[in-house]
Amino acid sequence: MTNAGITCPECGSKKVWKDGVRYTKYGEVQRYLCRSCGYRFSETQLRKCSNRKTSNNFYRQVCAPANGAKNLAKAKAVLALREKTSKSERWAAGATKKLNDAEVKGKLFEFAWWMKKQGYAEETIRCYTTCLKVLYFRGADLNDPESVKGIIARQKWSNARKCNAVKAYTLFLKMHGRRWDPPKYRVTRKLPFIPTEQEIDTLIAGCGKKLAAFLQLLKETGMRAGEAKRIRWTDIDFERRIITLNEPEKGGKPRMWKVSAKLIGMLNALPRKSERVFGDGPINSLKGTFLRARKRLAAKLQNPRLLKISFHTLRHWRATMEYHRTKDIIHVKEFLGHKDVKNTEIYITVERVIFGESSADEFHVKVAKTPEEIKQLLEVGYDFICEKDGLLFFRKRK
Repeated sequence: MTNAGITCPECGSKKVWKDGVRYTKYGEVQRYLCRSCGYRFSETQLRKCSNRKTSNNFYRQVCAPANGAKNLAKAKAVLALREKTSKSERWAAGATKKLNDAEVKGKLFEFAWWMKKQGYAEETIRCYTTCLKVLYFRGADLNDPESVKGIIARQKWSNARKCNAVKAYTLFLKMHGRRWDPPKYRVTRKLPFIPTEQEIDTLIAGCGKKLAAFLQLLKETGMRAGEAKRIRWTDIDFERRIITLNEPEKGGKPRMWKVSAKLIGMLNALPRKSERVFGDGPINSLKGTFLRARKRLAAKLQNPRLLKISFHTLRHWRATMEYHRTKDIIHVKEFLGHKDVKNTEIYITVERVIFGESSADEFHVKVAKTPEEIKQLLEVGYDFICEKDGLLFFRKRK
């Protein structure tokens, strides 16, 4: 909608739109944008121009001499060139306009839909849109790359999280046909925190039925939390105690696990209100319940180490225990569904630090006679070694 009574001081056009507000120490100053020539001006410039001839005379000419006609043609050519400004340049020209809450909400919805059309995963879309929303509410102007860069620099985030913020905003600019000079943050891979099995079991025992089953599933299979949330009832073979993952994350491989009777019992006790075992709600709902339970148990048991356990910690724990049991890094890679063994090699270092070099050849040895004893040993991870004099020998790494 044009603004009646306002004309462009550059070309005299009445096709003038409001273009945001500039805040000064004297108060708010309304800014305008000419849709004819692209010139941006404010109310203060209009007041200055009201006491002198406007630049309308730049191309107005009555009874002009020959050389004046040439100047007129040149002026019109300049205006025509401005009219041909590309869409991306016009968007960049309006970068000083700060978006309001409604505009940001619309931009983020548009961004999420654009990512969806480009084939990005649902979790990536959620992560990137949430990241941009956080930047906006902490003072970033999503139209101004320098503003976003400054807000990211002031956050007390890890370098990994700052890298995600940079990736999110880079993709946001790409959607609008723009580029920026992104800040460079170097991510140093840290060794994961590995709790004891007793601490994990204590945490599971202190949670509700649904959350306890979820944590037990992560402990036994080493799934990512998002993968476990996608498990359907049809993916579980209750008779043979087999769980199949056909919807892996991060381009991982589909996997199958033979799980314990304890886990099968916990899953079988859950209500079947949805196709998915843990419901159709967002993973953050389950995560919020876990954080509250973890905080309560840490205070009750006076064990602050419990506060360091996350969903992903159980994946790290399982990978470390699996390598300690087999000493086969390729097996651990396949167990976790990694695409590259370089992502798995970290557990070699972790296992050596936790168990020490001397533990490599130390075992617990058990002897079984009856089928019931054999069953119990196999369920807790013992491997069959040999049979002698009617006795069956089993062992498990310490």
